[in-house]
Amino acid sequence: MGERGLKRIDLGEIPYTEAVEQMSTWVEQRQEGLTADRLVFLTHPPVITYSARTPRHELPTHTGIPLVQVDRGGQATYHGPGQLVGYLVINLRERGPGDIVRWLEQGLIDALDTLGLPAVRRDTPPKSQSLVGVWTPEHRKVASIGMRIRGGVTSHGFALNIAPDLAEFSAFTACGLPEVAMTSLAEMAAALDRPAPTEAAVRDAVAVALGAA
Repeated sequence: MGERGLKRIDLGEIPYTEAVEQMSTWVEQRQEGLTADRLVFLTHPPVITYSARTPRHELPTHTGIPLVQVDRGGQATYHGPGQLVGYLVINLRERGPGDIVRWLEQGLIDALDTLGLPAVRRDTPPKSQSLVGVWTPEHRKVASIGMRIRGGVTSHGFALNIAPDLAEFSAFTACGLPEVAMTSLAEMAAALDRPAPTEAAVRDAVAVALGAA
């Protein structure tokens, strides 16, 4: 899809429901041509989010973490400290539809490559659960993607595990994949006997790869 010329915005930690309310405003503003395309970086306090398509048996039955149903694609996932969330508000009608998910996957892969951490995408076999996201070559998942397109404008985006508590993913069926093994950039770096990248370095690498200034 090429360089998008996104406006980068760094917000820090924001409760999930507040961020979703703000994102709805951004989408409306973009639909009306009042703002530019944007990439918004933020983090959330612990929360498990899920779409309307998520089967109830895939959700946790006992947890102190809030559960929130959302209007994005994908299945259940966890957000919390140590994870970089990126929301993309892009007018596809102005830039051409393309394959926004594939573009985002490749952008994250390119960003990790600049950090010296190899990552890949996985093609989804017919009639199987979606393998959308970013994975290690050993098929451990490091980034989840779930988006929505409304009125030609995207919302939601990705969650990239830098150094979260991965045990939180074990309380439910992450991404609708019972056998999924989640990992983090910290674990990937440790396996290569190198220091983990800082959150600031990861944000910068992702911003460059996605064409955000």
